Amino acid sequence: MKHIMLPGDIERTSMEIISRELEERGITVPPEQAAVVKRVIHTTADFDFAQTLRFSENAVALGVEALNKGTNIVTDTNMARAGVSRPSLTKLGGEVFCYMADEDVAQQAKTRGTTRAVAAMEKMAREQPGAIVAVGNAPTALLELAELMEEGLRPTLVIAAPVGFVNVVESKKRILEACLARQVPIIAAMGRKGGSAVAAAICNALLYTATGREI
Repeated sequence: MKHIMLPGDIERTSMEIISRELEERGITVPPEQAAVVKRVIHTTADFDFAQTLRFSENAVALGVEALNKGTNIVTDTNMARAGVSRPSLTKLGGEVFCYMADEDVAQQAKTRGTTRAVAAMEKMAREQPGAIVAVGNAPTALLELAELMEEGLRPTLVIAAPVGFVNVVESKKRILEACLARQVPIIAAMGRKGGSAVAAAICNALLYTATGREI
């Protein structure tokens, strides 16, 4: 006979399994980072993230505080945008944006011979300079973001989680250094692993903490 579980029961059981397996692997996650780490593992079933996720000092607390103030989120893909919990964000007074498919972004990228990700980050800097920026796909977005920060941009929080092989590792190192040097909070999935789902999972972990959701 099959055991039928409600979505909430499945998620709760999954989190219990994750906690148990972390303990069995001898991995201790700082309490202030646990919600993010477990949410990413829940999304990917990949325990490597328990060791590759990097957090600047108080990044989680500062991200939660910003969301509680209604800070918007800007993503680099519509997939990440779709993965962010709208009910939670709306409850806090924020919105989520992605400029990648905007006509002006496409035109600017074509005119300048650059990527849409670069043009999208430039539009973010103009329209949402104090946003939480979540990058889960494009290394060029992180490289452009680092350059914009050198010119004075200060996002509220950077979530750096592109996936792949070309410029991915390098872009994460670059943005991590840029954020640490300027005291901009950052959560980064170091190495090759990441993705839009990971970026959204980090956002959701912060949102669920901010709204007091149990899981």
